[in-house]
Amino acid sequence: MKSGAGSKRRKHSRGGGRSRLAAAAGNALEWGPSMETPGTGKSWRGRGTAENPPNRFEHAHFSPDPEWAATEQTAPETRFLPDHSRSIITRNDSPDVGFEYSLNPYRGCEHGCVYCYARPTHEYLGFSSGVDFETRIMVKERAPELLQAELGKRSWEPHVLVMSGVTDPYQPVERKLEITRRCLGVLAEFRNPVAVITKNHLVTRDLDVLGELAAHRGAAVFVSVTTLDKSLARVMEPRTAHPDFRLEAIRQLAAAGIPAGVMAAPVVPGLTDHEVPAILEAAAAAGASFAGYTVLRVPHGVASLFEAWLETHFPTKKHRVLSRLKAMRGGRLNDARFGSRMRGEGIYAQQLAQLFRVARRRAGLDRPGPELSTEAFRRPGGTQLDLFGSES
Repeated sequence: MKSGAGSKRRKHSRGGGRSRLAAAAGNALEWGPSMETPGTGKSWRGRGTAENPPNRFEHAHFSPDPEWAATEQTAPETRFLPDHSRSIITRNDSPDVGFEYSLNPYRGCEHGCVYCYARPTHEYLGFSSGVDFETRIMVKERAPELLQAELGKRSWEPHVLVMSGVTDPYQPVERKLEITRRCLGVLAEFRNPVAVITKNHLVTRDLDVLGELAAHRGAAVFVSVTTLDKSLARVMEPRTAHPDFRLEAIRQLAAAGIPAGVMAAPVVPGLTDHEVPAILEAAAAAGASFAGYTVLRVPHGVASLFEAWLETHFPTKKHRVLSRLKAMRGGRLNDARFGSRMRGEGIYAQQLAQLFRVARRRAGLDRPGPELSTEAFRRPGGTQLDLFGSES
């Protein structure tokens, strides 16, 4: 099969699920839920939070002994746990997210963005939305095989798939496990279109496969840039790529002929909203061809995590940020209603929308994003193709 972006696609051995995962995780691997629960009242380098708020579905929760000195607590290691899901494509019926089908190779995200709206999804697995979300990563090692089987069914009608609708497909462990890359390989074989959303420069590793898809109007990448302030990014989204590297990712994607855009997301009112024009200008200079934005969402336990984070890192700005957020959410910190949750309501939300529209026009990004096509979709016939390489 011909390769895009001027390079050949690398072969990867299929490997056993546990052996591949164990080799990648090394000593940080644990085959089962951990009872370790960090304390509160401090921050850890490289983590978005040091807190583990109670799981809203559990009646019992951990309460630290007040006599246990906070200085004795140590930052937890990341544990990579096997996810035995039997399907990989998820259908979404939310009317305001812009896509219907998605796939998520991982649950939980080591990027550790304190504001992540997906944190509460970890509670369905028995974990906390706090540091558990960053350190208990569920890995769908068989995602490529599951994807191949689902796309191969006659019942599958080709649709654009989004990677990922929940957690970042290029979080740090992807560099070793290459699950996202192998899923892209399957999508390229079937020529099923995909839209990738990421904060990580690692997406440029897969220019070859994305290029193959883009040749059939089958790929687009949205790079999320929350701030250009490296000091802010370090404490707000500690294990993501540096803002300059995200812009470099846009540059490389565009140079490879892969439609690339920027998501100023989430906009944190009173903290990052003033950066929207600069973010769009920098992204356009890097080669972005479209842009979007969403406003901060803090559902369930994320609200308390975010408040504590503000108190720790930006105590003088805390009142302003929360006041503006409430002004956009009908007096609450969060509003889960469809239609308003992504952009907010009220005067301040209108001002932010106007700011974005003007900045987008000035940056030359006021045009619609790419329309991905399913016309080239195919089901490989004849001899079964080896999508994952062979055992060595």
